[in-house]
This record gives sequence, structure tokens and C-alpha cells, in this order.
Amino acid sequence: MNAEPSAPRTVTLAAAARAWSLIGWLGFGGPAGQIALMHRQLVEQRRWISDQRFLHALNYCMLLPGPEATQLAIYIGWLLHGTLGGVIAGVLFVLPGVIVIFALSWLYVAFQQVGAVTAIFFGLKAAVLAVVIEAVLRIGRRALKNRAMVAIAAAAFVAIFFFHVPFPAIVLGAALVGIAGRRWSPANFPAPASAAALAEGDYLIDARIARGELDPAARTPRRSLALVAVCLALWIVPVLAVAALFGRDSVFARQGVFFSEAAIVTFGGAYSVLAYIAQRAVASFGWLSAGEMLDGLALAETTPGPLIMVVQFVAFVAAFRHPGSLPPFAAAALGALLTTWVTFVPCFLWILAGAPYIEKLRSHRLLHAALSAITAAVVGVVLNLSVWFAVHTIFHRVEAWQYGPLHIDVPVPASIDPAAAALAGLALVAMLRWKLAMGWTLAGCALLGAAIKALV
Repeated sequence: MNAEPSAPRTVTLAAAARAWSLIGWLGFGGPAGQIALMHRQLVEQRRWISDQRFLHALNYCMLLPGPEATQLAIYIGWLLHGTLGGVIAGVLFVLPGVIVIFALSWLYVAFQQVGAVTAIFFGLKAAVLAVVIEAVLRIGRRALKNRAMVAIAAAAFVAIFFFHVPFPAIVLGAALVGIAGRRWSPANFPAPASAAALAEGDYLIDARIARGELDPAARTPRRSLALVAVCLALWIVPVLAVAALFGRDSVFARQGVFFSEAAIVTFGGAYSVLAYIAQRAVASFGWLSAGEMLDGLALAETTPGPLIMVVQFVAFVAAFRHPGSLPPFAAAALGALLTTWVTFVPCFLWILAGAPYIEKLRSHRLLHAALSAITAAVVGVVLNLSVWFAVHTIFHRVEAWQYGPLHIDVPVPASIDPAAAALAGLALVAMLRWKLAMGWTLAGCALLGAAIKALV
């Protein structure tokens, strides 16, 4: 049996940038796939961060509005190299999706045809399903250490999958269970690991913090206020600028305000954001049709980068059709880039301003128990995302079935995609049974997927 790789003593900013760029370009499969990829790369292979701290960061990101996978990347980048590290991680995580969606949006409005491109990504999407399933199994084994944690994860999955309970309510319930559990059953909700134990661990960030070489919780209120002021200015000034240049009723000003609002009010991850945006973009603003919204979602699902990148497609199409005084493609580019900016700048604000205070909570026993319970609940939520992704990968049609408070998305058996199911099964066997590396699995499925689409 091969020994686990050892963590490096330090990681340079350049090495971290290369890693974040790789994660960005391989970040297929929405939040579930990206969380799985980061766990595999940063916990399992590079050993930069432990499971415990990875899940602690993920807990916080799940509580925030906006794309949780992007926020997780910023958080870990910040732990490694401070504010600059967080900015580099977030930008490189998002940039591949910006580039790819921008190019595909241009092809879409120019030719209404991106079939050749989506054929390339068909096999990747099926392979990512295997990555997601493997990650759920791996994270679950580490986070669900006793029956109490398994029960919390199961309850969270049932609540969100079958009853569509809002994620904040699940988190609150899990936290209360953790606090009560620490008082009444401390064996199931143990105290946080000691500094000595963390120092002996073979994870870069945890060991450096325990040895006193790194103190992520050190932040003066003055510096926090300055950082918040800078982030708010970066967020708001571009919106005010386009309103001044093109008018408050222009499509650019409307997009800046609307997608800024979406960045604030949409909790529960990328899927809840998409439902809100689809309703407003199609029904309220009339920027595009429901079918076109689905086309955009399909592009975002099958390309690298956060699933929320569909907002760039929406803004591109809307500005192309309502260009005002600008040429259509120039207007589309401005609308797409402004929308991407106001969607992701808040992610940096939430993390860079709040993460130091979240780090201070790690040593509090009662809060640690609450966060442990939230971690278990997050496993259930990630499982829910994985099931959602699996159903929509293997089946073309899904029908919503409701009976009282019970809500179930039931796949239509006749709409199964045999090729997608076969590729996903093959990828799962390759990774779980044959232990094939993720890169080879993704590359093999991409080639097979492109071949299949070329023959049918």
C-alpha cells in the first residue's frame, strides 16, 4: 500500500496560482463537482489543508449568498497567502469560465449554434458525475464519524431533497442539534483538536497555524473596515458609472442593479440563484425566452467554472438585443463583463472581511460542536446537489411531483441518455475500482463523448 504524500513545508504564490488555474480549468459539474475537485486536489493530493478545516470553511461559504465553490476557493487561497492569495485564487477559479462562456455566448448570438462545442463537453459532464460521487463518499467517510453525524446528514438530505427546506433553516437546525448534543452527548460531539495535535498533522495550513507561523484570525477592526470600503467601492462604482454614461433605464444599469441584488439575496447555493435569476430575466425583464435560458444553463453546466456563470450568458444576450447607442457586440461584451463583475466581487467581500472572525470560532467548544453538526448537514446537502446533477446528466426530462409538503423531481425513464449513463458508469469504475487519476478519466471521457456525438 502506497504511503500518503507529504505536505510541502511552504507553497509559493506562483505554485498556488498554478494550482488554482488548474482547478479553474477542470472545474466542471457545478458546485458539487468543484467542491469535489478542490477536496481531491487540496486535501488528498497536495495536502495543503485538512478535512476538518476544509469543511469548516465550506460551512461558512454555504451560509453566504452566492456561489459557494467560488467562495471556498477564495477562503483557502486567503488561508495560504492572505488577501492577495484569496484574490488570486478567486480570479483564477472564475477566469476559465468567463473566457469559455464569453466565447460560447458570442457563437450563440452570431450563429445560434454551439453544437460542436457542447459535443466536446458531453463526455466531461458524464465523467464529472463520477468525480462528484467519489467526493461524496470520501468526504462522508471523514465527516460522519459516528451515528449521530450520519443521522444529521441523512436528515439534511431528506429535508432539502424531498421537502425543499431552505438551506438556512437546515443549518440553524443542525447548529441547535450540535449545541444540544455537546451538552447531553459530548462523546458524539467532541472538542476541537488541540494545537499540539494539529502541529503534528501532515497538512500545510493546519501545521503552520498550530506552530504559530500563520495566524489567519489576526485582523484589526481598522483593517477590516478599510477592506470592506475597498470592496464596496469596487462593487458599486462600475454600476454608478454605466448609469451615468448610458442612463438609469439602460440595459447596463438594470443589469448592474439586478445582479447586485441577486448577489445579496440569494442564499442556498448556485441552484437557488439560478431559479431566482431565470424567473426575473425571463418573466420580469423579458431579456430572453425560457428556452434560451435553458440553453444558457446547459452551456454553464457543461463548461468549466461556476454554474452561476449562466448570468454572463443572460447579460450577453440581453445587451446584444438592447444595445442602446453601442454596436450590438460591444454592448453584449460590456453587459456580460459588468454582470460577471457585480456577481463575483461580493464573494471577495464576504470572505476577506468575514473569514478571520470565522477562524476565531474554531477553538470554542460549543461552537465547534455546532459547526461539526453543520458539517454533517453539509454532507447531506452536497449529496442532494450530487443527486440533482446525476439526474440531469443521465436524463433529458425531469418532472416535478408534489404531494402536500413532499416535492420530488422524478426523471422520465424514456428520456434516459444511454451514452451519458454508460460514460458515467465507466468513469466511476475507472476511478473507484481501477484508481485511475482524475485527469486521465476526464480526458478519456471527453474523447469518447466527442466520438459518440460525432457518430449519432
